[in-house]
Amino acid sequence: MSEERVVFSVIAPIYNEIESINEFYNRIRLVLEQLQQPWELILVDDGSVDGSTERILALAEEDERVLPVIFARNFGHQIAVTAGLDASSGDAVVIIDSDLQDPPEVIPDLIARWREGYEVVYAVRSEREGESWFKLITAGLFYRLITRMTEVDIPLDTGDFRLLDREVVDVMGTMRERYRFLRGMTSWVGFRQAGVSYKRAARFAGSTKYPFKKMVRLALNAVTGFSFVPLQMITYGGVIVTVISVLLWLVDLLLVLGVQGIPEILQPGLIGLFFLGGVQLISIGILGEYIGRLYDEARGRPLYIVRKNKTQIEHNEE
Repeated sequence: MSEERVVFSVIAPIYNEIESINEFYNRIRLVLEQLQQPWELILVDDGSVDGSTERILALAEEDERVLPVIFARNFGHQIAVTAGLDASSGDAVVIIDSDLQDPPEVIPDLIARWREGYEVVYAVRSEREGESWFKLITAGLFYRLITRMTEVDIPLDTGDFRLLDREVVDVMGTMRERYRFLRGMTSWVGFRQAGVSYKRAARFAGSTKYPFKKMVRLALNAVTGFSFVPLQMITYGGVIVTVISVLLWLVDLLLVLGVQGIPEILQPGLIGLFFLGGVQLISIGILGEYIGRLYDEARGRPLYIVRKNKTQIEHNEE
């Protein structure tokens, strides 16, 4: 890379996207070159096994503006984006997926809002092509659940596709929690924020890297990272169980006294026992999620391990 100050950094996490890397690079380069400002493209390989790693390294050799960050193993999408933020140097940093569902051609619109003085510019999905009804419904529920349960105002129908001012990136660099929900973090830090609507395209190639299981895990990270609602629900649940237990005890007492009209088949004591046991197990599970996260944070391990980056490659060549 030249010593010229970088104005725009674009971060793209990559996991087994060999079929779309070339098209993604060509479209990104075309968009950024039209801006006529120094730029860099940070490609974070999140443990790919399909040849994506080799293609990223080849692009870095062909174009010095491409900065490879090659993980030692798969650490996950949110960690990969974090590594890109750590490696970026631009005045404005754009986060975008490499599957081309988020069109690179929207980047100038994000930059235009940034130049108006907004420090966070998020892309809002007005339409979503190529996604099943199940994906659309679960995605809608996901965003609305997070909005209701967390303590930050996360715009609906937004993903990680966004632009961050350098000041915002520096602040987020101090936030090193392991279970990361970046769109919540960017809302939490504040600053002036604005949205840009766009039409989300279908995947260029390959299959989604965010199946339902990972969406559930992301939702769990969002809730536990930004809300105490699950813990408060345990308290509310305890009150409800206590009330129900008292009512069942009263019914049991009426049975013992032989009050007419109360069928003995109800066995309220046994029902109450099973109900209480279920609530206790759920409560222990919720507490376990929070305690497990505390344990992981206390160990203080690095968020990610880089096997190769631009500096290491240049050093080896020397």
